[in-house]
Amino acid sequence: MRRNQNVWESRNVELIVITPSNGAYNADFKKKFGPFPFSFYGDPKRKAFRGLGHVTMPKAKLLTAAAAAGVSGRVKNFLPKDKQQRSFVADSMRTQDVYIQGGTWIFDKQGIPVWSHIDDSPENHASIDDVEEKLRELKDNS
Repeated sequence: MRRNQNVWESRNVELIVITPSNGAYNADFKKKFGPFPFSFYGDPKRKAFRGLGHVTMPKAKLLTAAAAAGVSGRVKNFLPKDKQQRSFVADSMRTQDVYIQGGTWIFDKQGIPVWSHIDDSPENHASIDDVEEKLRELKDNS
């Protein structure tokens, strides 16, 4: 997302990241993987995630999919090479909800959702092209 900051800026859109972790964990993530040109907010009780319809992938299904992706070569560098980042990811896999699936939402200026894509698996994210196309449609229709 940070590689596409120009998309958000050119469309006068604010990108906000909501994670299923607390603020301290987000701060540690940002310290190890940052900098990021957008805000992070924590939802450790998953109220927003569940309220918006996000799903928790069954543990066995996610682990099977991850193993298959690793063996097939579809996922390279599953764990970061950087020692601090690798440690953070390993810790996250033990202590955080890595099974809840994310998504992409676009809200209007009144906070009303106008578009969403809820991931049903780790590889099923909304593409930047899809998000940009939707932003273009919304602007054209306003």
